[in-house]
Amino acid sequence: MYGFPFELDEFQKEACEIINNGESVVVCAPTGAGKTVIAQHAIHRALEEGVRIFYTTPLKALSNQKFYDFGEKYGYDKVGLLTGDTSINRGAQVVIMTTEVFRNMLYGTNFGAVADNLKDVKYVVLDEVHYMNDEQRGTVWEESIIYCPTNIQIIALSATVANGEELTNWINTVHSKTKLVNTDFRPVPLRFYYFDSSQPYKLLPLLTPSGQLNSKIKPEKPQWAKGKDKRKKSYVKQIIQNLADNDMLPAIYFTFSRKKCDEQMEKCSGLGLNTRAEQEKIKAFIDEFIADNPHLYGNKHTEYLIQGVASHHAGLLPAWKNLVEKLFQQGLIKVVFATETLAAGINMPARSTVISATSKRTDSGHRMLTANEFLQMSGRAGRRGMDEVGYVTIVGTSFQSPDEVAELVLSNANPLESRFSPSYSMVLNLLQRFSLEESKELILKSFGYYSSDYRLKPILAQIEAYDIEKSERNFVCPCGLKDEQLLEYDKARFIYVQNRTTYKKILKQEKSKKRPLSPEVIEFGKRNKQELAKMQNFECNQCKLYKKHSKNLEILKRIDVKKQRLVKEIEKQKDIYWNKFLSHRALLQDYGYLQNDYPTERGKTTSQLRAENELFLAEIIFSGILENLTPSQLAGVICAITTEELRIEIPYIPFSEQVRKSLNHIRNIKRKLEKAQSRYDIEAPLYINPFFSSLIELWVEGAEWETISEQIEIGEGDIVRAFKRVVDVLRQLTSIDNIPEALVFTAREAIEKIQRAPVDVD
Repeated sequence: MYGFPFELDEFQKEACEIINNGESVVVCAPTGAGKTVIAQHAIHRALEEGVRIFYTTPLKALSNQKFYDFGEKYGYDKVGLLTGDTSINRGAQVVIMTTEVFRNMLYGTNFGAVADNLKDVKYVVLDEVHYMNDEQRGTVWEESIIYCPTNIQIIALSATVANGEELTNWINTVHSKTKLVNTDFRPVPLRFYYFDSSQPYKLLPLLTPSGQLNSKIKPEKPQWAKGKDKRKKSYVKQIIQNLADNDMLPAIYFTFSRKKCDEQMEKCSGLGLNTRAEQEKIKAFIDEFIADNPHLYGNKHTEYLIQGVASHHAGLLPAWKNLVEKLFQQGLIKVVFATETLAAGINMPARSTVISATSKRTDSGHRMLTANEFLQMSGRAGRRGMDEVGYVTIVGTSFQSPDEVAELVLSNANPLESRFSPSYSMVLNLLQRFSLEESKELILKSFGYYSSDYRLKPILAQIEAYDIEKSERNFVCPCGLKDEQLLEYDKARFIYVQNRTTYKKILKQEKSKKRPLSPEVIEFGKRNKQELAKMQNFECNQCKLYKKHSKNLEILKRIDVKKQRLVKEIEKQKDIYWNKFLSHRALLQDYGYLQNDYPTERGKTTSQLRAENELFLAEIIFSGILENLTPSQLAGVICAITTEELRIEIPYIPFSEQVRKSLNHIRNIKRKLEKAQSRYDIEAPLYINPFFSSLIELWVEGAEWETISEQIEIGEGDIVRAFKRVVDVLRQLTSIDNIPEALVFTAREAIEKIQRAPVDVD
């Protein structure tokens, strides 16, 4: 091993040994267990061997953090950074990048030829590989693994998941020899507490030594509004005071609402968590930080930082969150009130985490946290080398019972589920490099296809249940007849009854008309008597259990029909990815982006795009709507087509006439594409949401940030994020093929004017 200043844990040694043997490795370990050491071992090897290593992370913020960490450790001359909007020393031996950039390199589109991109690369670290579970971005990890050349060793680092072995076997199948290192070892063990509002001056151990729920914990009663005070009572101050009294700070307090993060920070500002000396240190640090980031001057949260409390969520400016993280890492902030996004790998170790509820509100009502969500948040507790124990406190609420909390704490991790989903860009990229048959092979290599047995478990379980029900309904006929014979009797009985009814009707009709019976009717009557005799020959005719036997057969038939439906569903689900691929292919053919299963010029351009709906963006580009716009108008239009629906209502702010006209043209493109997607059963979002269009127009035209942020009541971080999405698309317009030169210049000018503080700060 490479001279680490500490003794490695067994799982770390095992993983390093696998890397030394030239094999790929999947490491599943709890948050904070020390997975980065394994990546550092691979970096040491790469530097010593004179080869290159790529280190990928799911988030730009994480990539930036790793770049600075590794730059300090190995020297900035040896470390590079590649994200959607940053390129530093891309030819370095150690290159940090987002997983999406790595996937794009493997496609060999915007980044040049695959062979050039991967020259001398021997290792690739896929950090936070459990992000494969991510609804929007999970596909990127699967593509990266499928297309990664087999001579590159993969080091996949994941939080604890239930099916690590399945993931490893899949990588073994589609890539190269891969071994699993799986551990539940935590260097700093966790201790769980519960806050029961009926006993507010103490924290109760959640579990007894034998692992049972502590019987002293009482369920929370629903809080009804009393009198004029419509607000529910908040115990946040008391919870933090309890942590302070028990030497359990610093803490990350997870809550699922940005508004609550800010409110709870304000409530706790008077607790006196910092000493005078710490307050002076914070003031000095803030002054220095704001000198480098003047746009933060006068931030209303400054006074709370000095008191040792802070808020951290997506509505805040990136630079402000960076300041909070730095102060927390230095131990100067005692409590950070954060949304769950903080649990995603940012380096903010704490002695305690507080989880405000184990249920969260979603678009479809309240639901319990998954085991993985809970593990990610609780895993932030306990600082290696500083704490002997990490503390996790769960706050009691009326939406959860103590039993449910205990069950969640004791439950195992959830399995990793595939989110693989073919897109327009994927179809075009594959068909640019492979035949249709080869593309199918690659699609069938997806983890989603490989793990379809796991995904189909509920359906297979239902089929098994139907088989059991059928075997339990094995009716024993007292006459010893087989089911086929009873069905024969049923048929004879049915024919007799039907014909008897018809014969009686004819008799009644002929009698009423006082006509003699015709020879045909007489013959029909004789036949009916023969049918009766045939029916009476069956033993079933006298059997008292006939109805029971017949009913049983009817139920068995219904079970068979249901089972057949499920068998068809399994076939459909198994081919779901390939069918989606074919749907996208068919629509691209209709739109003229594919011909003879190869991209046309338009198709090649579209293959280089990265968007939620590449075809929609391509249609807008090729329509000419974006040409002859000014930089601010171009930014306004792009902003509308890259902004998702907002969960909150914001006031309408008028934007320029030219943007309005352009968006009206785009609405026609959207309507046509929506119909086409509906025809092929394709779900790919199409946005036209000009919430921030007027703001970005003002910004590009030179308005101050204060002017922008005062326009609407929304988090400044949300505005920055919307503007950064625009920059991402504008950058693509400057680098992909077949874009008119004038549009490229306008896009460059718009980028230049958008990229000023605070938008350009990561």
